[in-house]
Parts: sequence; C-alpha cells; structure tokens
Amino acid sequence: MKKAIIATLVTIAAAAGGIFLYLHSGQKPADTQSSSAASVQTTASLQAGAKKAAESLAPADTAGSEPKEETLQIKMEISGIPVSVEWEQNEAVEALKELCKSEPLSIQMSMYGGFEQVGDIGAPLPRNDSETTTNPGDIVLYSGDKLVVFYGSNSWSYTRLGHITDSGSYTLEQLLGEGDTAVTISFS
Repeated sequence: MKKAIIATLVTIAAAAGGIFLYLHSGQKPADTQSSSAASVQTTASLQAGAKKAAESLAPADTAGSEPKEETLQIKMEISGIPVSVEWEQNEAVEALKELCKSEPLSIQMSMYGGFEQVGDIGAPLPRNDSETTTNPGDIVLYSGDKLVVFYGSNSWSYTRLGHITDSGSYTLEQLLGEGDTAVTISFS
C-alpha cells in the first residue's frame, strides 16, 4: 500500500516537474531541448528518491528474529462504560495487572461521603501511601485492598493508581455520583 502511494506521488511529482519548468522558464518543456532534458533529469531524480523512500518503508526481513512483545494495557469500565485511564507506574499497578491477567476483575463499588466510590479488590496490593489531596477522576488504593474512584475531592493517605482522563460523553458525576456501581478492570 505504501509503495503504491509513493509511486503515485512520484508520477504526480514528475508531471509537476514539467509544469514547474514551464512556469519557471516561460516556455513549454517540449519547446527546448534543455527544458526537456531537465524534465527527464528531474523525473529520474524523483523516481530514484521515491524508490529509496519506498524501500525504507518496506517491512524488514524478520526471518529468525524473535516476535516483538505487544504493548498490553489495563482497561477500565464503570457500569459497562469504558473510560480512559492514565495509570501510575508503581508496584500497586503492577500487582493490579497480575490480578486481572487471566480474567477481568469486577469490583462492586459503594458511594461514600458524596465524593467517591469505594470497593473491595479482594486481595491486598503493595502500598506506598502518602498524604494526598485527590481530584475528580483520581483512582487510588485505600487501606491496601480497596479501590477508590473520586468524582469529588478529599485529602487522606492513599497510594495513587491512576487518573480517568476521558469518560466519553458522561461526566464523572453521572458515572459515579448517582448510586452504587460496578468497576471492571481488565488487562489486554
């Protein structure tokens, strides 16, 4: 596909080279020997450059090389609605990945305090608690085994797990502030 696009661009560029010579000299390229020769030279240069570019875009010969490891991501849904999360890079998040590698982790969440949803993860995760003021969208670990997702703000000692960066057409208040919900975390 890429080679076909480059070949098309070369054809267009070659034609444009002739037009450029016509516009630049005020004479049609076919009117003079030098313009015609310059057009052929320009076309040849463009074709050589395009061939080199096409070769650089061609897939490398991977015979005998090991397959590249795919980038796997932790995905999160709130009440079945996917949300985008920027996850922290820490031991707790790595342990969370391990928990949901074989199957998605479903957590029943309960409203608490009018600013957060809290749910039992079902297993302890490594903690690195620090005094934190949360913002709407923050995802934290509380007491080593509880997931907390904020739609308001609070100050307490937590381990940061991530932050919701996009909740689609829903506000965090709509997803989290209208009653108990469920969070599903998967790794794929």
